[in-house]
Amino acid sequence: MAGLAIFRYPLDYSLFFSPEPLFMRPALALVLLAGLSLACQPAAPKAASTSAGDPNLTDAEAHKAHEHYVRVINSNNIDSLTSMFTDDVVFMAAGAKPIVGKAAVRAWADEYYKAFTTHWDKPVQEFVISGDYAFERYSYTSTDTPVGGGKPVTDTGWGFVVYHRESDGGWRVARDAFGPDHPPAAQ
Repeated sequence: MAGLAIFRYPLDYSLFFSPEPLFMRPALALVLLAGLSLACQPAAPKAASTSAGDPNLTDAEAHKAHEHYVRVINSNNIDSLTSMFTDDVVFMAAGAKPIVGKAAVRAWADEYYKAFTTHWDKPVQEFVISGDYAFERYSYTSTDTPVGGGKPVTDTGWGFVVYHRESDGGWRVARDAFGPDHPPAAQ
């Protein structure tokens, strides 16, 4: 059974170092062809999964987090907004000190909602997902209408959000940095 010599132990290295070309050795040629044909087979399609490990579902869920975040901002409901934050959330507004932690951001946002009814348009400029984090660069147009009456204030600017997928599978805001895209108005 000279054709099966490649499978003996110890390995007969003469099969590899023979003056005869590789393609002239039938057993070795068959093994190489079988290996190449297996390597060139298309991968079996992946079954649909609802697990957090499925990258396609994870990506879609991360993108939905942006839509949900904009929706809860525009709801002007502090409980809905706060539900979108990680416990260690940080807000960083241009010209202000960072606001650190869910309780502090909630207090800041509650004062904002008491003063204004707000509406934000936040088109995504860039969205990158890396494991349990998603990074979003956006532009915004905000319209704040004073609750006590008065003329609405419109602003435009930039922002950067970091979402984190938490242990329950939900994507929440871990960081939100934003600021105007123009110089401050003269006082």
